[in-house]
Amino acid sequence: MKAKTFAIGGIHINKHKLSANTKITELALPDVVYIPVKQHIGAPAKIIVKIGDKVKVGTLLAEADGVFSANVFSSVSGEVAKIEEINNGQGYLETVITIKREGDVFEEGMDLTDNLITDILDDKEELLRIITRAGIVGMGGAGFPTPIKNNIPEGKKVDTLIVNGIECEPYLTTDGRLMIEKAEQIIIGTRILNKILGIQNAVIAIDENKPRAIARLHRIAKRYVGVNVQKCKSIYPQGGEKQLINAITGREVPSGKLPIDTNCAVQNVATVYAIYEAVQKHIPLFRRVVTLSGNISHPCNYLVRIGTPISFVLKESNIPLEKVGKIISGGPMMGRTISSLEAPITKTTSGITVFLEENSYKPETTSCLRCGKCVDACPMGLMPLNIRDAVEHNEFQNLKQLHVQDCILCGSCSYVCPAKIPLLDYCKIGKYELSKLQKKA
Repeated sequence: MKAKTFAIGGIHINKHKLSANTKITELALPDVVYIPVKQHIGAPAKIIVKIGDKVKVGTLLAEADGVFSANVFSSVSGEVAKIEEINNGQGYLETVITIKREGDVFEEGMDLTDNLITDILDDKEELLRIITRAGIVGMGGAGFPTPIKNNIPEGKKVDTLIVNGIECEPYLTTDGRLMIEKAEQIIIGTRILNKILGIQNAVIAIDENKPRAIARLHRIAKRYVGVNVQKCKSIYPQGGEKQLINAITGREVPSGKLPIDTNCAVQNVATVYAIYEAVQKHIPLFRRVVTLSGNISHPCNYLVRIGTPISFVLKESNIPLEKVGKIISGGPMMGRTISSLEAPITKTTSGITVFLEENSYKPETTSCLRCGKCVDACPMGLMPLNIRDAVEHNEFQNLKQLHVQDCILCGSCSYVCPAKIPLLDYCKIGKYELSKLQKKA
């Protein structure tokens, strides 16, 4: 099988897949969980419980407020203790439902056995309703409500489903372990999506640095019509949605457009597994697999209840909180620094990357060398150095011509910059300032 890749830019980085061979284990239950009502792109879910209510695992706490929203479920059984706004650890406030755990009692109807269910409903609309009720969103990081991606607008069509198993972000091994341990469930989840989309052409794309996952899925996929496996080159950011579409199909997502404009749909591996659990096992999204890694002694992969505080995850892993220098939600390239140890695990938390204080490193920035390495690295064909100049001089009106909104915030430019200029930060500011200008217009 020849490995495929995208056409423009990209960089080779040390992947640090330290927990790649560590099996998924279920984390102990915390005494308290903090469950945000907005764990997705779009409107916060509407709270339907009140303080003092008794809930179970799988009780609906907040229901989707419109199409661009998603249901939120309790991940533990116990009592609703608070409903308040708290710091989410990333610099802004969000509404959170606090639940004090009492035992571990589940709502009826969930199949929590390991039994594999292969038969799939024929009713496309019912499949979509089940996924919607389960509160499933994109679990690769963006949090886009999953039903929207599979409800094709009039005048559009999908001929290819791409299941993203690349996981090119350093340290993270969540998707890799799922593909090894839950391979057949992922294939069945892929077939569910094929049925909803009305196609028989799904490709599970996997980074070539995951040979066990490739071999296992390739062997099982032979038994299922409409699901194939494709090895992709180990280059960053191969897992970017636009890069992956280009690698698999040769198509290019036009500037300002979405995958649907190339007749493609892309779903993350963890999302597809959640779809299997929702449709085949009647399990809503109240838990997910999270990688804990970094320069720690025992990197691992946990099955974690949503709402579990990061401090609890670290304590259960015997990581001394006083020695933690930096915590990143996700990986070091595209993840976000967490300022509060009480920030909770959410639907989109694929990993927690921990750097101990004694090993923290802050590079010294020098003047731009005009070497062009950032331009060569950019997978979107942009000019990061020009974007930086426009932002520094407050020339935000020039950012549209520089196509800053096409930036996928992968951080490749910052990574290769010999002057250690934080080009990614300038791109983030540029996208924000251009959005403000366009809203005023």
